[in-house]
Amino acid sequence: MKAGLALGTFHLMPIRGVRVVPENGVDGWYIYGGDHSEDADFYKPVHQSHLAELLPQVLPYLALAPGYNFIIDDEGYEDVWYEPGTPA
Repeated sequence: MKAGLALGTFHLMPIRGVRVVPENGVDGWYIYGGDHSEDADFYKPVHQSHLAELLPQVLPYLALAPGYNFIIDDEGYEDVWYEPGTPA
């Protein structure tokens, strides 16, 4: 399975993850740092096996079901919540 990652943003805080219903080989996760962008090329498909290397701090959240969101930062902040119908 692949996740949608904004690869050029992981140096920005906070890191945000949004999970939507999986489809077409994508696991439903869209993860980015800093501010979200509506640019068509903001997210790149990345196989989940690469997440441990690219962004290990998000691994504990990947088991969350569609509709969940998280925000974390490099100072220990964490928030996780459920929001049905969350768009990517």
